[in-house]
Amino acid sequence: MAIQLDLSDIGTRESRLGSITGYAGDLKDLARRSECGTLRGCSRCFSQSSTCLSACALSQLSGIRDVAVVHHGPAGCSTTGTQSFRVTKQVAKKRGIENHTVYIGTDMDENDTIFGAGEKLADIVRTTYRRYHPQAIFVASSCAAGVIGEDIDSIVDDLREEIPVPIAPVHCEGFKSRIWATGFDISDHAVLTSIVEPPKEKRNTINFKNFYESARPEIIKIFAEFGVKPVFLYANATVDELRHMSEARATVCICGTLGNYLGTALEQEYGVPYVRSINPLGVTGFETWLRAIGKAIGEEEKVEAYIARERAIYLPKIEEVKKELRGLRCVIGMGPGYTFEVSRVLQELGMEVAWGAAWHYDKQYDNGKVPPSMDYLLKHGQNFKASVADQQNFEVLNILNREQPDLYLSRHPGSTVWAIKQGFPALFVADEYMIFGYKGTLDFAYEVLNAIRNRSFEKNLAAHVRLPYTKWWYDQNVDAFLEHPAGADAKTAGEA
Repeated sequence: MAIQLDLSDIGTRESRLGSITGYAGDLKDLARRSECGTLRGCSRCFSQSSTCLSACALSQLSGIRDVAVVHHGPAGCSTTGTQSFRVTKQVAKKRGIENHTVYIGTDMDENDTIFGAGEKLADIVRTTYRRYHPQAIFVASSCAAGVIGEDIDSIVDDLREEIPVPIAPVHCEGFKSRIWATGFDISDHAVLTSIVEPPKEKRNTINFKNFYESARPEIIKIFAEFGVKPVFLYANATVDELRHMSEARATVCICGTLGNYLGTALEQEYGVPYVRSINPLGVTGFETWLRAIGKAIGEEEKVEAYIARERAIYLPKIEEVKKELRGLRCVIGMGPGYTFEVSRVLQELGMEVAWGAAWHYDKQYDNGKVPPSMDYLLKHGQNFKASVADQQNFEVLNILNREQPDLYLSRHPGSTVWAIKQGFPALFVADEYMIFGYKGTLDFAYEVLNAIRNRSFEKNLAAHVRLPYTKWWYDQNVDAFLEHPAGADAKTAGEA
């Protein structure tokens, strides 16, 4: 289905992509059900935790330099994007640049939810522009604003006549989707519909969608080898850089879950090639990604020269450390853009994936095709036990107790802590560039070794912590609380 930039709101990942948050089985069964149309997500009769999509949407937008995010909701809701807001400011300071972005909540109260707060919102936006002079303003809704039907589109339309900078409505009500990655798409839609302009000339740049900028110097250096300059989105990007995204030679991303909507839309609307590839994690991922970029910008020879030179430096070192990793069993709990990518890297390093738990699963991307990470695994005959759960830690601990792995890897700090309390070594893959490229892969291999060589902390903590889960729960199949649709094949992970 084509992306519709003439609308102010977008469909959720459930409706657009057939995405799910409830499944237990294995990789091949998940793919088979996706292909034949029988994949149906299961709800849960018990749910322990999740994340709000507003956090994903507003953390992206609040990273843009010198803009204002006005979140129309209660005070508690306005905390959703503040972590990324703070991190982006810290990164900006480290780079020696100024970022004057402001994040403002409208502090809706009971009176506002009964009588509406449209004029209050408009006044706050006017005051925000008058006081801070941002380069763009994003007016975001909340669950409370959505429930009472606050018409932020009309409010924004009226304000556009008064305020001479781009203003965009951001429909990020948390209740609209259980898949918080929908928030990434919502933030992209807001930027595409309010800031991006039609191309006037071709620039020697590549749009690079990532979360933060931790590998900025390295990526600038790599892209310089191919004669192009990366424009990092959205952390500390300027509004002017966003205006010219349609003039780039290509769009790439560090994570398909994060960058798919933006890349597909720029390709559809402005003909900017979107590099659809497995993530640049591990040797195979990095080389596949680089070659896809080389093909998109017509610099295959320069890419191959770079690969040959770096291979000679790092591959012997990686092969040496693989000898110590071979045979280790791992459980993974991450978003799908990393679960099905890190699993590939672990197998590349000689380790075994006992189980892969994804926080959600996209049956397809906006181009109508299977995500490259899943496509790669299936084409190379990979299979392992898999489940889909929106950060349900009780399911993760059931899996760990069942599998007794040598290591647990996660991109969620809370999930990592619970695994350590259970006595398992755990690695928090927080930095998106932790396994990026040849050097990142080598460093990651040593991180794994460090995690498994000294288990005294995990053993001591587990001996002194009483977990809330009983033997009864550990004896259940991981899908015990999934409510299978009527007539569905209730294949459980325990049977897989």
